[in-house]
Amino acid sequence: MDAIVEQALTKWPNVPHCYGWLALDARGNWRMRNEHAQAHDLPGDKITQPALRSFINRNYTCDQQGRWYFQNGPQRVYVDLEVTPYIAHTEPAYGFVLQTGVHLSGIDAAWLSDQGRLFLQGDGKFAMLDDRDLAQCMTDLLLNDEHVADEKLMVWLEQHGASGALSLSHDSKKISVNYIKEAAISEEFKFMRVPRTSI
Repeated sequence: MDAIVEQALTKWPNVPHCYGWLALDARGNWRMRNEHAQAHDLPGDKITQPALRSFINRNYTCDQQGRWYFQNGPQRVYVDLEVTPYIAHTEPAYGFVLQTGVHLSGIDAAWLSDQGRLFLQGDGKFAMLDDRDLAQCMTDLLLNDEHVADEKLMVWLEQHGASGALSLSHDSKKISVNYIKEAAISEEFKFMRVPRTSI
């Protein structure tokens, strides 16, 4: 967290939290959601200003209830998540990079969902892979230690992972890939997609 943010928290400790105005979409874009966007369930405008994106990335964290937020000076701006708290992208030099710019190293688990989306866990972080990078990673999937054809992968999904051992070859190691239903993800990994006031 930025030092200026910590100073603001000390100076103004009781500023009301903000809900519904900031979102993270499935491709790792921060979105500002004004009253119109909130009222009509619209995604909101992409935040494109580099300094603001960087500021959000540096001051992004979660509370004990699994609600993710951006600490904007003395105010917590809670984030509506389209899917997960982090979105991963492939990066030739580093493997996977989160939307915050942090390299996702030490991946220890992966999941393929009933919707065909890939989820990764490492360094204490849980991320969905941007769908634009999925095709590239599919070539690194192995079923029973052999490269898997699309048809066999569809069977694996239809059988909820019962048709063989799926794994992801990454960084000179083999990572087990489990099946998961997307409806269960937020509960399984203890985060709120649409955080609101304390419960």
